[in-house]
Formats: sequence, structure tokens, C-alpha cells
Amino acid sequence: MGGQMKGLLLIDDEEGVRRSLTRALKRESYEVFVASDGPAGIELASAHRSEIGVVISDYKMPGPDGLETLAAIGRMNPEVARILLTGYATMEAAIRATNEGLDGFLTKPFDNVELRNRIRDILVKKRLQQFVSHQVYEEVRRNPVALVPQKRQVTTLFCDIRGFTKMTRRVSPEEITHFLNSDYFIPLGEIAHQFNGTVDKHIGDCMMVTFGAPVAHEDDAIRAVQAALAMQDASVRIDKALAEKGTAGLRLNVGIGICTGEVVTGVFGSLRKREYTAFGNAVNMAARLEKLAAGGQILANERTLQAAKGRVLAEPVEPFPGVKGVQHPITIYRVLGIAEPSPTV
Repeated sequence: MGGQMKGLLLIDDEEGVRRSLTRALKRESYEVFVASDGPAGIELASAHRSEIGVVISDYKMPGPDGLETLAAIGRMNPEVARILLTGYATMEAAIRATNEGLDGFLTKPFDNVELRNRIRDILVKKRLQQFVSHQVYEEVRRNPVALVPQKRQVTTLFCDIRGFTKMTRRVSPEEITHFLNSDYFIPLGEIAHQFNGTVDKHIGDCMMVTFGAPVAHEDDAIRAVQAALAMQDASVRIDKALAEKGTAGLRLNVGIGICTGEVVTGVFGSLRKREYTAFGNAVNMAARLEKLAAGGQILANERTLQAAKGRVLAEPVEPFPGVKGVQHPITIYRVLGIAEPSPTV
């Protein structure tokens, strides 16, 4: 499991089931937490958010049922693996659990060996989904052929922390790890997800997000700009909170570059390491625009504004700074906001 999330939370109103599950998991390396109902489980999951990586909840319980409890925990911590335990494995329960995006089922009565193996399988699947985006995972599940290399127009976003290298010299590796994950990658990655962006990769303190691959939409460019604006807003809020806490000089000031253009997308790599990614001039340009952007700025190419069909409020950057590796002059725009769509008559 990622980080220190070695904890497993059991939520069941029957003491006998809690004891049986605890015994069954004795051979595993989990630190086991137990709760007798949904509210107590939610409270434990909140109090031990950085420790608990798996939550198993009974379906039928007084008060909030297992689905409601796991849904609440998932909203609080999307990284946790959520498993429903039920002796009522009905189709209705399966449909509801699927709609809630749970990671798996366990049924009562259970065999200890099968139980441990099933939990392990669910965790492997959960961790795999953390290495590839939800969109990529779902596209592979529906149609693996859709991920073969192909040319398509995408909007690529690069986001990077200003002054990060200096910060790393002043704080411990543990503090940097917590800062990157909790104050940067998680909140800004969730914003990308909200706007249907695919977090392609993390390169040091840089985040690459694609809009339009593997799933394309007509408004990919608009959503990329909306995501960038939301990321900047979130960065200001987080930076203010860091300053108020006096967190060892750690600050969140990001620059963002956006470029729309034709790229090649698909699954690439070696026999032992493969990933779904995009590459091409538009990706390189987005990375270069991010390097040019000052903290708090969003820079975009002209094609992004064209693809957004007039919805992006922007001004040309003067004087033209020049872009490394680009021979012919291009116009770079500083993004100011999004215009509301014109009302239809």
C-alpha cells in the first residue's frame, strides 16, 4: 500500500463478525481498527486518514448502512480501498455498490484463506488504478483496442511549483513528501479529475494532465482552462493556509502552461514498464509555456483559444519572450478567465 497506509478498518454491528475478521487477518501485516456502526467508522477513518488504507463495512447495519458509510469515507479519502461485506449479495446491492464506485465485495460466511486472497486482489486492483487514471482504466476495461497508438487533438496542461528546488534544501524528505502529496498532487489532481482531465504523469514537482485522451469531448480546451483556473485558485488558498501554519518555508506558488495540438497517444514502454501517455510538439510546447509562466500565471497557445471558441478571456504576452526550440514566432496568451456561454435564442 502507498505511504504508511497499513491500517485496515472493520465496521460491523456484530461483535462476533468483528472478532472473526480480526482473527482471519492475523497473518497479514495490517493494523486493524474496529467500529460497531457507520458513524463510529467514519470518525475513525477521519482520525486515522493517513494510516487506514482499507475499509471493510457490513452492508446491513442500524443507522447508515454499509453503502452510505463507505460512500462518506470515499468522499473524505478517495485513496482508501472500500469493500462491502454482506450476507445479502443481491443484484440490487451489487448495482448500488457499483454506482458508489466501491472496490469489491466480500460475502458471509467467509473462508479465511479466500478472504485474505480476495482482499489482496482488491487492493492490487485499487493500487493499479492509482498508477493509471480512472478514464484510462475504464477505457481499458471497456475496449482495450481503444488504447492503441493514434493521432488525435488534445489539450495538454503542465503545472509546476515555483522555487521548489530551494525549498527541498531547507526541509526534511518527510516534510517534502507530505507537502507534495497532501498540499499539491492530491488537491490539484482532484481538480484535474473533476474537469475530466487525465493525470498523465508526475515529473518531480511537475504535473502533466491531458484533456481529450483517451476520451475526447468537444470542450476539452475549455475544461483544461477551467481546470487551470481552479488549480490557481486552490493554490492561493493552500499557500495561505501554509503561511498561517508557518510550515518550514513550504509555499505553493505554481505556473501553468496549456497547449492544444495534434499528438500521438497510446500505451508505450518496455516489457516491464508501460504507460498510457501522449507525446508530440503540442506536449513539448505546453511544457515550455509552463517554464515561461510566472507564479500565479497561466499561459496558453493561440490554438487553445481557437478550440475554446471565444470562451477564454486572455491577452497576448508582450513583449514576445520566445520559446526554446520554436523557430517561427508564435503568439502566447496570458489566461485571465472564462466567459459565460452566450444564451441561446
